[in-house]
Amino acid sequence: MIILTAKYTVRPGDVQAVIADLTEMTGLVRDNEPGCHMYQVHQSLENSDQLLIFEAYIDQETLDAHMASPYFQTIILGRIVPRLISRERSLWEPILVNPTRG
Repeated sequence: MIILTAKYTVRPGDVQAVIADLTEMTGLVRDNEPGCHMYQVHQSLENSDQLLIFEAYIDQETLDAHMASPYFQTIILGRIVPRLISRERSLWEPILVNPTRG
């Protein structure tokens, strides 16, 4: 499992447009990427211009396919990145997992 976090700081006045684009992206990922187990978008309670995307992929190949997808190229790189002040990405590997509660 590979976890990707992406922290976006959005230009003032553009956050609603970026959220709309991420809503579209979330649906496309859900419908087209069975190897993506989680794609969640979060908004900071302290600064509404900051967004955190939390993604979980089964392996590097599925993450690479995600980033090569035409909708990633169009939505993330083409529409969202130009609206950002900053974009920080980190890759993570789970080492401790909370078991599912029954």
